[in-house]
Amino acid sequence: MAKLNIEDILAYLEEATILELNELVSAIEEKFDVTAAAPVAVAAAGAEEDAAPAEVTVTLTEVGATKVAVIKAVREITGLGLVDAKKLVDATPAKIKENIPADEAAKIKEALEAAGASVEVK
Repeated sequence: MAKLNIEDILAYLEEATILELNELVSAIEEKFDVTAAAPVAVAAAGAEEDAAPAEVTVTLTEVGATKVAVIKAVREITGLGLVDAKKLVDATPAKIKENIPADEAAKIKEALEAAGASVEVK
């Protein structure tokens, strides 16, 4: 039998279905007498360490008096075109970015508030 290299294994994993991957995990567990389940104590300890949410959502709650400045800020933040950024601002309250790191959310909030908008980070 030819020896597989790492690239071959990764290529297989990328193309495999969920069912095939599940069968592979089961076969590995049986063959090597191991388990793929993470220990509960480790998972619980990790959850306690990460008290702050890892990913947050930035929501535009109010546009304020300077709508044009807010649209420009939204364009800069999202990379949307003028029309799409305007639609997003007009649909307030609107999610500007979802599932982003808290530090990035703080920068976005600062930029939008500087443009005159009200922002909520959850």
